[in-house]
Amino acid sequence: MIVIGGSSSRDLAKELAMIMDCKCILASSTRFPDGECYTRIEGESLNDDVVIVQNTYPDTSIIEMLLIQDAAKRMGAKSITLVIPYFGYARQDRIFKPGEPESAKVMARHLSIACDRVFTVDIHKEEVLKNFKCPAKDLKASGAIAEYFADKGIDIVLAPDAGAADRAKDVGKRMGVPYDYLEKVRLSGTEVKIAPAKMDCNGKNVLIVDDIIATGGTILAATVQLKEAGANSVSVACTHGVFTGDAIQRLTGGNIDALLCCNTLENKLSNISVASTVAEELKKKMKKRRLRK
Repeated sequence: MIVIGGSSSRDLAKELAMIMDCKCILASSTRFPDGECYTRIEGESLNDDVVIVQNTYPDTSIIEMLLIQDAAKRMGAKSITLVIPYFGYARQDRIFKPGEPESAKVMARHLSIACDRVFTVDIHKEEVLKNFKCPAKDLKASGAIAEYFADKGIDIVLAPDAGAADRAKDVGKRMGVPYDYLEKVRLSGTEVKIAPAKMDCNGKNVLIVDDIIATGGTILAATVQLKEAGANSVSVACTHGVFTGDAIQRLTGGNIDALLCCNTLENKLSNISVASTVAEELKKKMKKRRLRK
């Protein structure tokens, strides 16, 4: 097996290759003066099963992914597995107004052209996986997050809303601590209270878990109110730290005691690795292939 890292996921690709004890090639990607992408995989031939690790965010990463796929296929890859740590456009999975595209379907269809299987990590909507023309599976970062916080003295795990309650449940169960979700209660036309639906956080060390943090507005508001309700500390962890604009500065400069994300998007806060989660799934696939042979 050979792991090929695109420009968006170099560190994750290297760590994955180390765990799998296989060769890692970092694709060489640059831009022509007109902005077009140039990508090259070093070597004459691959002649092995290939795993390409690359995001489809931002837009430039999509083009790079397609070019790396084509290069790997031309170099004789026996099979191509795409590991897409952060799948961009997963939220645009349906048409709301006439004239809109089904962006998620478009991306899945084109990425399927030259690959044998796809792994995503905490994709925003799993329904998107049905649009791939090859086997596709979403891997969960809950185990990596739970392992990171296992010795951090967390008393309760919260989801930012009821829709994300299953994520808090998964992390909480793995850590052996209670879990709940935050609920917005409108007190008046201008005042809203954000608090756990059932549990009391007074004197507790709280961990809020989410899949994506972009602006962080809801997290900031929730943290303030949790502290006012007596929470001893509030830590926040997400799978994908998109952190648009000045989100990192605002989040780290307030009431949040710890802010972390996974290395699906590599930045200064991506200290939780999903490499072992991906490696475990790849090893399962390899074992099944050997048994079939």
